[in-house]
Amino acid sequence: MSEFWLISAPGEQTCQQTFDKLNQATSREQLSTNFKFNLPDLKVGTLDQLVSLSDELQKVDQFTEQVTRKLANYYGDVLEDQKDKVAENLLANGVDLMTYVTHFSWDMAKYPKHQPLPALTAMINKQMGIVDAELKTRSSAYNALKSNIQSYERKQTGSLLVRNLGDLVKKEHFILGSEYLVTILVVVPKANYKEWLATYGKFTDMVVPDTSQLIHEDGEHGLFTVTLFRKVVDDFKNKARLQKFIVRDFEYNEESIKSGKDEKSRMETEKKRQLVLLSRWIRNNFGEAFVAWIHIKALRLFVESVLRYGLPVNFQGMLLLPQKRSMRRLRELLNRTYSHLDNSAASGPVEDIPGFNMGPSEYYPYVYFKIVIDFIESKGH
Repeated sequence: MSEFWLISAPGEQTCQQTFDKLNQATSREQLSTNFKFNLPDLKVGTLDQLVSLSDELQKVDQFTEQVTRKLANYYGDVLEDQKDKVAENLLANGVDLMTYVTHFSWDMAKYPKHQPLPALTAMINKQMGIVDAELKTRSSAYNALKSNIQSYERKQTGSLLVRNLGDLVKKEHFILGSEYLVTILVVVPKANYKEWLATYGKFTDMVVPDTSQLIHEDGEHGLFTVTLFRKVVDDFKNKARLQKFIVRDFEYNEESIKSGKDEKSRMETEKKRQLVLLSRWIRNNFGEAFVAWIHIKALRLFVESVLRYGLPVNFQGMLLLPQKRSMRRLRELLNRTYSHLDNSAASGPVEDIPGFNMGPSEYYPYVYFKIVIDFIESKGH
């Protein structure tokens, strides 16, 4: 699991010194690998706007991550037996996710820094809403096609009681073109073959003698033909059912049989076509969603840092990749390093801090957000 800690601390004489101080503190025990997480000069707005935006950003953060994970998970479903290729295909701006996060650069073209922060947030929220809706539409269409193919395949391979019979029969098995006679197909349990052959001619009048032949078997049943007069078919069906012999509704028609096979081929061709289009769409939109998500994290870092540290804006964003076995020690070190920032919380509970909404259990003297970029097996926060 690739878990990053996105934090900020007030600038020392320079922001570079803030970053150097972190590196010096963590390098002694090699607790983490650290990266600068630089932000542009965003429009601050008013304090009231920032407090309100803090709550909204939390919701948009959760929604954007949810959409991003949906895309990744559905991509795994689409690839089916090639799920091992999911990670290598999920890129952001053409690079792997870790590279994108550790070399984050604000996208001025997509998210102009002169835009008000609420407008940037609303833009991303709207973008994710469109992607989420289109994913539902595209996935529903693809899943329906897969379901139709699976249903067809079940009919081709299932029990003789339910499967498609078109590929089991031949033209010579049937009396065709007769006004009076018709050949029907009957499913007989294997244990009852002798009983069938001895009794089928007595179910009703007008059954042609010695016309029943076994044309196919599966594990439990056999498929027999029998020829009789059309006008007694319903009576024959009822008598056969009482003996647990099931007459299948089937009429031999070469065009219909060919059409069924053509439909299967058409569905498989359409599935391949949709798979190519859907895979490309997911890859493109996953990249867009992931980029949007990291920008939302950046906005949250900016807003919470301004609310926590005040104006003028002077803080350094930093991205930490903790050593898995050293997370507790790293947390303790950070708490010691930035303990002097805790004055704002000393006089009241965490929930009283303006704009702070991560919950009492997640409060630290520095601004902190967790970013989990394993989109296949793990769930982030």
